[in-house]
Amino acid sequence: MSDRFEIQDLLAGYCYAVDDKDFDALDQYFTKDAVIDYSEMVGVKGSLGEIKEFLRTSLDPIPMVQHAVMTTQYIFDEDACETRTVCHNPMVVPGDNGEPQTIFFGLWYIHKFRRTPDGWRISSLYEKKCYNHNLPDYIKAQTA
Repeated sequence: MSDRFEIQDLLAGYCYAVDDKDFDALDQYFTKDAVIDYSEMVGVKGSLGEIKEFLRTSLDPIPMVQHAVMTTQYIFDEDACETRTVCHNPMVVPGDNGEPQTIFFGLWYIHKFRRTPDGWRISSLYEKKCYNHNLPDYIKAQTA
């Protein structure tokens, strides 16, 4: 059970770091060689450093972001674990007319975790698209 709780804390910590735009905090959740794959959602895949820069740039104009994760499935294999977690991600973004617009993304987080001397860490993250709703045209173009 303690492994599940430690992994659950990593999932929540990742979400809060992104929502709070505290991208340097992501260092404590990922392995140094982690691969983060947002290609299915927004066409980006890279190292933690590359993804931190992408998040800084892409989320800067977005005033409100909230990740809600739930329904996690765990598959343990000794010092490794893979999880699939539902994520509901509403955001308030500038609409095509410049006014605030609330959009929604639904996805699954597919994480791989590795036990390290410092505890469990995320070694890979893949976002699998499920749905989106109410996207302005400029965001539709990025997520097509």
